[in-house]
Amino acid sequence: MLQSKLFTKTQKNAPKDEESINAQLLIRAGYIDKLMAGVYTLLPLGLRVYKKIENIIREEMNAIGGQELIMPSLNPKENWEITGRWDGLDALVKIGFEDEKNMALAPTHEEVIVPLAKKYISSYKDIPFSAYHIQNKFRKEKRAKSGLLRGREFVMKDLYSFHLDEKDLDDYYEKAGKAYEKIFNRAGIGDRTYKTFASGASFSKYSHEYQTVTPAGEDTIYICEKCKIAVNKEILEDVENKCPECKSKLEKTEKAVEVGNIFKNKDKYTKPFNLTVKDKEGKDNLLITGCYGIGLQRLMGTIVEVHHDEKGIIWPEAVAPFKVHLLSLGQNEEAQKIYNDLIKNNIEVLYDDRDLSAGEKFADSDLIGLPYRIVVSKKTISSGGPASNASRNDAGWVEIKKRSEEKSEVISIKDTINKLA
Repeated sequence: MLQSKLFTKTQKNAPKDEESINAQLLIRAGYIDKLMAGVYTLLPLGLRVYKKIENIIREEMNAIGGQELIMPSLNPKENWEITGRWDGLDALVKIGFEDEKNMALAPTHEEVIVPLAKKYISSYKDIPFSAYHIQNKFRKEKRAKSGLLRGREFVMKDLYSFHLDEKDLDDYYEKAGKAYEKIFNRAGIGDRTYKTFASGASFSKYSHEYQTVTPAGEDTIYICEKCKIAVNKEILEDVENKCPECKSKLEKTEKAVEVGNIFKNKDKYTKPFNLTVKDKEGKDNLLITGCYGIGLQRLMGTIVEVHHDEKGIIWPEAVAPFKVHLLSLGQNEEAQKIYNDLIKNNIEVLYDDRDLSAGEKFADSDLIGLPYRIVVSKKTISSGGPASNASRNDAGWVEIKKRSEEKSEVISIKDTINKLA
């Protein structure tokens, strides 16, 4: 993509009404735009990051048998009354086309997926079954702050699994947890993310969160270095300040952001809707369920909180909007040729072809934070490269630098393409 055609522009100064690092950098770099508190537009660069995250999540959910669908955001009041959450859920956004509020903008979708499953699941042969969607959610969040970490409208992946017995639920629950670990590893935050014991769902002693260590976190977690798991501060007394798995004393504390959660809801939602199936003997059995959520924008914001420096964002390669930032210093035909070669080799590239100073281009490149920067100038093209390579007969040379590293190197154009392809 030509940067001169990108309709968004970078900003030198952070917005005054944003305190969080993720919001400041994402707004300055042109990834998001703030519409109002807790509500952000994903701009072209931001959408590319979002799609990378979405695809990682989709691949891992498909790998554990999840079937993708899309459920409506607009829900009837009756479904939420059946579960008792119309008046029992403070975060529920209620609206109506007339004077009466008779619909909800869903913050979660148990009230849709369970009656939907009831239409199609009738036999034990249909179980186990799991379905997920990646879709807008709405929450009446009174403390909309921290940029993408706490929003009022956001996209969430929620997976729901249906089971005949607790053993089957337990097995799938563990499988989903492993899928979450793969997601966070692929997104570049796995080494800082811990499976965390938290306050229980309705029918479990504990639920589990996935917490990423960062100073931006609102939660405090106690980490077991031996087991590589953690305990949320809110249940520390319940576990007697010991690791639930190895019983070691928990001493190391960190601030952290919740990037995902998994719950065993058991029959909390199937019982109100009377979701049963026939077993082999023809007897009705009430199904039990699990729920597994990840907020996509929250994950994006957390990645930025973890991967940045004083100059800007440092995107992990798997979620970066482009792999390469190609900078042309002065107008030269060679930069256009390299841009074309990168595209031919299926290397995603943002080409800064703008008529700006080298300093401005370098500053923007650091702020935007793509994994690799290639600088093309008359000086590099004709330099002949490092002395050790002077005997080679390549057409020209460029300077290449990883955003996560300080040093750059001058290598041939041919080697540059091979290195990145």
